[in-house]
Amino acid sequence: MTIEQSAAGRALLGWSQRDLAEKAHLGESTVRNFEKRRGAQTYNNVLAMRVAMEAAGVVFLDADETMGPGARLRLSENR
Repeated sequence: MTIEQSAAGRALLGWSQRDLAEKAHLGESTVRNFEKRRGAQTYNNVLAMRVAMEAAGVVFLDADETMGPGARLRLSENR
């Protein structure tokens, strides 16, 4: 998950950095530092953020030959 995908995923969910931190069981400063490119982040912390957003419905898209990485919401099963 890239920094931009993290911010996009939060925006899609309407989550603040604090919301993501709570859902991922991390400190808010961990999310803030990741998205501001401050310091090195551990694999486990980034994975926890990604898993929390995926559980809430975010799908992370890999880059390909024509487009960069992205994020979108999974369709609800109730639609």
